[in-house]
Amino acid sequence: MDMLRGEQIAAAHLTDWRKLAQGLHARYLVDDFGTAARFVAAVGEAGDALGHHPIVAIGSGYVDLESVSADAVYRDDEGTEHIVEWVTRQDVDLARRITEIAAAHGLDADPSSVSEVELGLDTVTSATIAPVWAALLTGNAEARGHGSPSDEIRDATGRVPNLWFGEADGDPATRQRFHLEVYVAPEALEQRIAAAVAAGGTVVDDSDAPSLTVIADQDGNTGVICIDAAAAGG
Repeated sequence: MDMLRGEQIAAAHLTDWRKLAQGLHARYLVDDFGTAARFVAAVGEAGDALGHHPIVAIGSGYVDLESVSADAVYRDDEGTEHIVEWVTRQDVDLARRITEIAAAHGLDADPSSVSEVELGLDTVTSATIAPVWAALLTGNAEARGHGSPSDEIRDATGRVPNLWFGEADGDPATRQRFHLEVYVAPEALEQRIAAAVAAGGTVVDDSDAPSLTVIADQDGNTGVICIDAAAAGG
């Protein structure tokens, strides 16, 4: 099934869901574990009917869900097909069904609170070092390139954050090479940046804003606050 571009996801008008990194994310608020369990059971039945299931986490007062397809088809500029992890039509269909189930259970969505963290490592030798990091993170060197046409490392079980490789520039001995990328809902972007700045951080690069905003701490370590502007209709 073809992967969906940001504009196609925005056109689906998934009010409870936000596109972060590769998948669709939602959070629903619950009063207790029993309510969460009944909701998740209903989601499971809907997933059985559709032949597709979300990733689910139950916490204190909430249920988090992510819907992503492991077999999305991506076509590069040469027309070559790659199998990637990404949002497809079946994720949109599942998200809509879950929204209906949540409404039937009287649950409120809290889309502004969803987030996703990825790791970034700048290097000129990703093909060489990727198997090492794949083995360290997942226990399996074959996780390199899983669900991605690049050397990116993704754990199929979702135990650890994805690790992607960027191009290194400058002197690698004197610059930061690892950084975090924090994906947030578009409506949470300004507050998240403001909170980081109020805590002592500095915006050092907003040339790709609102999609990417680079924040440095007082020691010069950087992290990136990200949104999927296209999927948000921006």
